[in-house]
Amino acid sequence: MVQAIMADAQKQNYPLADFRNPLDIPILLAGNFGECRPNHFHSGIDIKTNGEENLPVYAIADGYVSRIKMEAGGFGHALYITHPNGYTSLYAHLNDFAPAIQRFVKTTQYKTESWTMDVQLTASQFPVKKGQLIAWSGNTGGSTAPHLHLEIRDSKTEHPLNPQLFGFDIKDDIAPLPTQIALYDMRTSIYQQTPQIAKLKKKEGVYMADTILCNAPLAGIGVNVNDYMNGSDNTLTFYTADIYLDSVKQGTITLDDIGYDVTRYLHAHIDYKTKKQTGEWIQLMYQLRGNALDGIYKWTGNKGILDIADKKTHRINIALTDANRNTANIFLYIRAATDTTASICKSNIFKVNEVNQFEHPNVIIKLNDKALYDDVCFGFAAVKDASGYSDRYRLGDVYVPVHSYFDISIKPNKAIPFALKDKIALVYSDGKDETGKAAMLDNGWYKASVRNMGEYRLVADTTAPVIKPMQKQNAILSKAKRMSFTIKDNITSVKKYRGELDGKWICIEQHGSQYFYTFDEHCPKGKHTLVLTATDENGNTSKLIYNFSR
Repeated sequence: MVQAIMADAQKQNYPLADFRNPLDIPILLAGNFGECRPNHFHSGIDIKTNGEENLPVYAIADGYVSRIKMEAGGFGHALYITHPNGYTSLYAHLNDFAPAIQRFVKTTQYKTESWTMDVQLTASQFPVKKGQLIAWSGNTGGSTAPHLHLEIRDSKTEHPLNPQLFGFDIKDDIAPLPTQIALYDMRTSIYQQTPQIAKLKKKEGVYMADTILCNAPLAGIGVNVNDYMNGSDNTLTFYTADIYLDSVKQGTITLDDIGYDVTRYLHAHIDYKTKKQTGEWIQLMYQLRGNALDGIYKWTGNKGILDIADKKTHRINIALTDANRNTANIFLYIRAATDTTASICKSNIFKVNEVNQFEHPNVIIKLNDKALYDDVCFGFAAVKDASGYSDRYRLGDVYVPVHSYFDISIKPNKAIPFALKDKIALVYSDGKDETGKAAMLDNGWYKASVRNMGEYRLVADTTAPVIKPMQKQNAILSKAKRMSFTIKDNITSVKKYRGELDGKWICIEQHGSQYFYTFDEHCPKGKHTLVLTATDENGNTSKLIYNFSR
């Protein structure tokens, strides 16, 4: 296995001995590179921290701290190290940084009066040596459990690379586990069909299914597959997939070198409709026409599309390997059924790789030529809504992904009072949840930039965010390490917030709807007054005056 990994790394010219484990404990993975995540491919490896926070984190090689980023979601507290060998490492979801770095962060925050920050640094500010303490692990940002997210990027392109190809000691002798195969009719849109699903059973070391009578002369294959590693129950993903038709190789999929500029093409790499409807991640072994994620595919056939029009029985073989070259083989036979017909779109057709526009007396949308991954049967419906300032407009289906933002303009169907003209929100529903965003008045229409198909309507937004302290008013907090608040908005989101302690700005951190201030030298013993204000997207502002003692 080690020799296979070395061969892969050398093929990519990746160094195998430059980087060390960033922790003091063996590497167990909660997630690996290329995993399917909502809206993106996972861009690194998630290293378990025994369910704990504040494990020491070390530089994986010599270099310098080149960037520090603090954000409420995403990577949370993150630190980047640029290395002289041409790579940059990223450490995310951290708690505190090493003392000198932490002092710099705090000084910057108070200087700019902003907890969020994204600062580029020079090589002379914080040089580090391999194995030097740089931070402590945590659970900040978009993390749902304590762990360390580690990325290795090409410093020139900034593309994340597969860290498992860089020689880390990760014990894994467990092969990928495919559970289902899916067949698609390539004559019609993936969003206009339900795939033929067959369960896979392991027999004599390979995964097999009964012969499938395929409903199409041109077929595409999808696979539901997870990978695992020794000592961890978390699901991972494969590294490569080789696809064969009658022993002739059709192509290879390699999960490596996926830039942030293309990571949203995950929606085209999977069966998005099935994911929305069932929760299952089926990865496509072919390339949709609007999928520009060319870097992970190497085709010898027609982008993975299988020609079985001769109605003969054809053998399909898919070899799935993980980064340690553990391999699972899928074998099955398929044959095209006689006299099959393709589904016909009975509504407006939005064409892939073209500009598409829909106009209604009260609704206009326009999608650019990069917005869709396949043709779409675009449906429209309007339902009366007495509570809002427009009807509820269903635009397309929620199981059709849209790659790029598009403008939606809605004309109100009732007069909006002058006082509310700048207090209108566009509310989106996917049938389960609702989210809103401020809409801008434009020549009698309200416009917003969106990225999803589904239901939209206009409502008035006059309610300010609600601020609630997690401690009692006038509390004595002499033994507490911090004080916390929740800030929630009922329609849009909290656009900005500010905390002032005795008339001076203090650093209040956000984690979702939770906001907290960690006591420091800016809050000495005695009585204090904190004024916390929050403003939503439509300019509605609330203020909390909170008194406490230390």
